Amino acid sequence: MVVIGAHVDQRDPVAEAQARGTTVVQFFLGDPQDYKGPELAYAGGADALRADAEAAGVSLYVHAPYIINVATTNNRIRIPSRKLLQQHVDAAASIGAKGLIVHGGHVNKADDPAKGFDNWRKAIEATDLKLPLLIENTAGGDNAMTRYLDRIAGVFDAISATEQFDRVGFCLDTCHAHAGGNALETVVEDVRKITGRIDLVHANDSRDDFDSGADRHANFGAGRIDPDLLAAVVRDAGAPVICETPGGAAEHKADFAWMRERIG
Repeated sequence: MVVIGAHVDQRDPVAEAQARGTTVVQFFLGDPQDYKGPELAYAGGADALRADAEAAGVSLYVHAPYIINVATTNNRIRIPSRKLLQQHVDAAASIGAKGLIVHGGHVNKADDPAKGFDNWRKAIEATDLKLPLLIENTAGGDNAMTRYLDRIAGVFDAISATEQFDRVGFCLDTCHAHAGGNALETVVEDVRKITGRIDLVHANDSRDDFDSGADRHANFGAGRIDPDLLAAVVRDAGAPVICETPGGAAEHKADFAWMRERIG
């Protein structure tokens, strides 16, 4: 049975999981829009969170800051991004996280996308991957590295020769795929042909139309994605699910029930 959880506050992710009746949660370690590095708010520290999550049977995933962009040709962004990525890899590993999710980033308008692909290769080679790094597809931007399938293929082709390639996986976001212009009817098969794997699903409805480029999540059934298609992606991917939908425990439990009713 597919495990369905949610993105939660990091102060007590085990309690947040229990409040939702789930065994999988995702959270940020610090400010997702800041370069200052990871911060752990759990009262007992990293060792206590790791032990408490294991004792409760809760799987932890960490989402890296949105501002990380290892693909860019701008040294003032790429170099701090690599440093921040390593810091979050280290922090996520210290709490026993199952994976660290990171967005694909983008290049500048005048850049050859191949430069972004090669910068991804260099980033993987430069990072000590102490846990799986899950690259996520994104919703907007013509210069994005992981909005379109051909760009995702470019990234994975570039990093496939690195020694740590087996530590790199993929996180499929349904809102991002829909808003990014990728057909949900075939996106699971399309992504697997490119990456060979789907390790995590971010299951979100979308407030906006197909190929809008807008990253605005909605609760299940309240957005613009066909409910049957949304459920089919979750069912076909067969990976753990994180709902990044609006609200708290009550709203997330309603989303879980909505999805369970449709995937069986």
